[in-house]
Amino acid sequence: MTDETKTAEAFAPAGGEAASGLPTEEVARLSDEIVGALKTVYDPEIPADIYELGLIYKVDIADDRTVTVDMTLTTPNCPSAQELPIMVENAVSSVAGVGPVTVNIVWDPPWDQSRMSDEARATLNMW
Repeated sequence: MTDETKTAEAFAPAGGEAASGLPTEEVARLSDEIVGALKTVYDPEIPADIYELGLIYKVDIADDRTVTVDMTLTTPNCPSAQELPIMVENAVSSVAGVGPVTVNIVWDPPWDQSRMSDEARATLNMW
C-alpha cells in the first residue's frame, strides 16, 4: 500500500460527505502534519512507525478541530496496548491547530501484514 493510498484511506470522509467545514487547504495541512506526527510513533517492539505498519485506520478532523483517531494493534495481546494510544494522542495533539484528540482502539477489520507499506516491509525485511 503506498503512502498516498494510506493517507487517502485514513482521512477519507465517512459516507462521502465533506470532511469538515474547515477550508480545504487547512484540512490538507492538518492531514499532512497529523500523518507526520503519527510517523513519529513507534511500536516499542517493532522498528517501524505505526502509520507505515498500517495500524491507523481512520482520522476524523471535525469542524471544531477535534480529532478522532481509530487505530488497531498488531494483536489483542500487544504488550504496548496501554502506551500506544497515549503516544498517538500526544503526537497528534502536538500538531498546531488541532483541538482535543480522542484515540479509539478498534479490532475490525483485524490487522494483518497486508496493511503494511512497502517502507515498513523493507524496514522489517518482510518481502
